[in-house]
Amino acid sequence: MIEIQGSCHCGAVKFVVQAEPRIVVQKCNCSICSSCGFIHYIVPASRFQLKSGAEVLTEYHFNTGLAKHLFCSICGVKSFYVPRSNPDGYSVNVNCMIWPDSVEIFEENFDGRNWEKNAASLTHLSHD
Repeated sequence: MIEIQGSCHCGAVKFVVQAEPRIVVQKCNCSICSSCGFIHYIVPASRFQLKSGAEVLTEYHFNTGLAKHLFCSICGVKSFYVPRSNPDGYSVNVNCMIWPDSVEIFEENFDGRNWEKNAASLTHLSHD
């Protein structure tokens, strides 16, 4: 495993993720992911650590209210959240992380507009 650092735009929210040297990430076409440019790397909670900024996080819910969308209240960036498909893990935004050249990232499309039909394909991602 490799420790990867991430943060929101202003740096108030900082976190680290333990990642494999080869990862698969999901580019989702749902309304919120498309709007904010979120590319998902879903990890088990045991591989995510919030280093700073808990006090500046703002939580947003919509639709079923199950996902915990967390935004920095200073810069407005959603660098990670707790997805409803993986409530036992975190989805971190690939765009908010500092990736070393040694990590190979493979992107796949995820049809979030038809979430109910496709969500089961993600549930294994938050398990060790």
